[in-house]
Amino acid sequence: MQLTSFSDFAFRALLFLGDLPEGELTSITRVTEQYGVSRNHMVKVINKLGHAGFVTTVRGKNGGIRLAKPAEQIILGEVVRALEPMQLVDCSEPACNITSACRLKGVFRQALEAFLAELDKHTLADMLADNSELIAMFQLDTPA
Repeated sequence: MQLTSFSDFAFRALLFLGDLPEGELTSITRVTEQYGVSRNHMVKVINKLGHAGFVTTVRGKNGGIRLAKPAEQIILGEVVRALEPMQLVDCSEPACNITSACRLKGVFRQALEAFLAELDKHTLADMLADNSELIAMFQLDTPA
């Protein structure tokens, strides 16, 4: 399975936010500059992450974004479920005229379940723990 760029950007944003000191806010601009991605696209990503309960946005002069819950509580499989269409192939008619006899849809469903089950074993905190190389790339000691 290949995740969309939307999920890719979401995971990048979550990693960056997950390394912020607890309670600290940052800006979408800072996240986009870190990764060199489109600000407009990242705004949509952060909005979706906010609606899904992974990110909190604070409006105003001293506003910004941060994780809505601890990184230990952000399960990778839940993020994928919130952002990705969970259908690997379109087995509906008229898109496919062999749906009633095809066994592939069952295999694809099992494969997707196995993929998500593996992601469910890992949290955002797991991706950040003992990952000094990634943390150094974020250069969080630079002014916002």
